[in-house]
This record gives sequence, structure tokens and C-alpha cells, in this order.
Amino acid sequence: MVTRILNVVTNVSHYDDPSHATGLWLSELTHAWEIFDDAGYEQTLISPAGGHSPLEPRSLKFPNYDKTAKAWRADPDRMALLDTTAAPGDIDSADFDAIFFTGGHAVMYDFPDSVGLQRITREIFERGGVVASVCHGYCGLLNTTLSDGSLLVAGRDVTGFAWQEEVLARVNKLVPYNAEEEMRSRGANYHKAKLPFVSYTVVDGRLVTGQNPGSAKETAQKVVSVL
Repeated sequence: MVTRILNVVTNVSHYDDPSHATGLWLSELTHAWEIFDDAGYEQTLISPAGGHSPLEPRSLKFPNYDKTAKAWRADPDRMALLDTTAAPGDIDSADFDAIFFTGGHAVMYDFPDSVGLQRITREIFERGGVVASVCHGYCGLLNTTLSDGSLLVAGRDVTGFAWQEEVLARVNKLVPYNAEEEMRSRGANYHKAKLPFVSYTVVDGRLVTGQNPGSAKETAQKVVSVL
């Protein structure tokens, strides 16, 4: 039986200040996609609103713009997938074994309050599937509740883009909130690597999270291991 995974991407193209562009951090998708593809998984792209997912300009520059990202952009069929993402209402969660939230600062705006994504995440998790995120993707887990009303992340070990990394990336004055602080306020046990921007993942049962763009490959590998 084929394992199926939902990769979540953003629809947002800029910060509160429209002059500052953002979007999907492409390598976070492409690194994970490659791992899942090698594992034989069937993959689907979903976004909070469906349709087009813009790319984060900073992810298209050295050193983040690696061969997997370049190959994706050079493939018209792959780029078309980012123009035609599914909306939550199109998805039956029973068809999927895992959900993987990609990042980019854009997701801080449209992931947290997507009721549709929360429903799918809750149903996959409670059915015994895997919930995963990398970098800012963990913003998609902030407000997800389980059927008993408790927050999915409460009391669980997680990681995600650290505030120190926001400062070093010089976007701490652009982002709408401190995601690390918000995750802690939900009762999650937030962890981070001793050094910024190194690959770091946390596995808590069927919840798998990665800290930053460099963690996408390791996070996807851990998802495969759990599945």
C-alpha cells in the first residue's frame, strides 16, 4: 500500500510591509520532497487557500539555492504544482499518512489560523499518522487542537526557527511575532541547537520537527523512520 504525504506551502507573498517579499523557502520543500520520493511516497501539495504558492526571494540565492531547488525551478511540471496546490476543503485526511509543514516567513501569516489545516492535522494525528514541520512551518501547529480540546503541541517536544536566528537573519523587526515564544506559551517544550543554522530535529512520538532550512533533509528522514 502506497504511503501518502501532504506537503503544506504558503500563499503569502510579503510581510506586513508590502515592499518586503517573502514566500515558500524552496529548499525546505525540495529537500523533503526528494527524501519522500526516494521512499516511494505519493506526494500532494496543499496550501491554506489553494492555488499559487510564491517563492521566498532569499531562498533563491547562494547558499540556499542548491541543486534540488534549481532542478525544481527548471522543471515546468514541478513549478506547475506550486500554481495548483490543493485547498484544505479538497482533501480527505483519511487518504494521507502524514502532513509536513514547510517554511519561509510567509507561513507565519497564513498557517496558524487555517481551520482547514488544523482539521487535517488533527485527523491525521489522531488516526495514528505523522505530523511534521520544518523551520517556520511549526507556526502551523501553534493553534491546532485535538478532539479533547487540548493543544497538539502542549507538553510535547518541538523545535522550529529560533528567535536568535530571526535576529541573525535581520528580519526580527519584520516578522509579526516571536514564533519561539508563541510555541513556548502553548505549553510546548521548545528545544534548539547550541549553534544557529545547523541541522537540528526533534522527534516526540509521531510529532517530528526541524529547526531551520538546513534541517529539512534530516526532518524528512526522521519522518520516513517514524512511518
